[in-house]
Formats: sequence, structure tokens, C-alpha cells
Amino acid sequence: MTATLALKTIDDTAFARLESEGRLLNPLLKDLTTKAGRFGFRGEMALRFAPKLADEARPPELLCGQTFAVANVGEKHLPFFAGYLLSFEYLKDVAEVLGDTLSAGGKYFLFCNNIDLSKKYQVPYKGAMFYVLPIDESTVYNELLDLFYLEKNDLKKKDTAGKLDAVADAALKFDITFDTITYTEGLALMGPVRNPNENRPV
Repeated sequence: MTATLALKTIDDTAFARLESEGRLLNPLLKDLTTKAGRFGFRGEMALRFAPKLADEARPPELLCGQTFAVANVGEKHLPFFAGYLLSFEYLKDVAEVLGDTLSAGGKYFLFCNNIDLSKKYQVPYKGAMFYVLPIDESTVYNELLDLFYLEKNDLKKKDTAGKLDAVADAALKFDITFDTITYTEGLALMGPVRNPNENRPV
């Protein structure tokens, strides 16, 4: 019953196309949240798919990791989205994949591994405004808690859906502004892209 309800609900939200395209991967949560009429996703979002070879399912070529997002039933836009990118350059991929689910009033946060750790930007793209922030040796969840002044201890007793609701609610109230730059300016400012496999045990 719950699965049927959840499936019906995702089809009636801004996640519907992303789900049908097989982009919502490795979910810690892909279900109704603790708020009525809200559907939440926490996992990874596929940005570029690898070419299919016969019937072999291959992992995506590019992911937006540590994704947090919510959608309201009956609405076509995502009010909140956050995720991790290895390179600022992939903001373009996120914006193109999200496409018609973006809105001018949405709150979208991208934590990029190759921007100056002392900088925070706002980048307009495809009619939406993206907050672009640095990340290093941390997680998107921890960075969001710091950004929104949320106490981790206050959220410990909540389940995954409750934590996502708390973060999303804080994001929707976020109104701090940073330096606004264009996507092209961001490309010029970004640093080298780290090899995600370096320093990993063989």
C-alpha cells in the first residue's frame, strides 16, 4: 500500500520526469516526508548516462552526489535542491537535467570541490539562481547545517525524512546574498578538477 501511494505521489510531483529517466539513484530516501504533500529524495542524481552496450546496464558517466531535494504534490517546480559536484563546470549539467523543474524562486545549492574555499557565489542559469559554495573534507549535509545554523544534535532524533524536512524548511527561508557571477566567469575562476580516485587504497 505504501509503495503504491509513494509511486503515485512521485508521479504527481516535479520528480516524475527525473524518476522516469532513471536519474534518481542510490536513494537513502525516495518517499513521502513528514510534511503533508511533500515528497523527498536523498541520494545521487545521474547527470550523464554512459552509452548502452546491448543489454548491459552501465553506471552513469557523471553524477551529482549527496543530493537533497523536495517536491510538493501537484507542483511542477522543485522548491529546494542541493548536491555535490566535483567541478563547478557541471553546474550546466545540473541545470539542464533539472530543466523545467527549476524556478526563479527555488533555492538551489551546489557544493563544488574546485572553487576557492573562501568564496561563495550566486550564479544565474536557465532562469534559476544557484548558490555555489566550496566544500572540502566535509559532506553536503554538514555544510547545509552550518549554512543554515541548524544544530546537528537537534536533528539526531529525527529520521531521514525528518532531517530532510528540517534542512529544506531552513533552505526555503535562506535569504543571504553572495557575489553574483556568470557561469562563464565561474569557469575562469575554478581550480583544477580533483581525481576522485586519488589517495584511495588499491
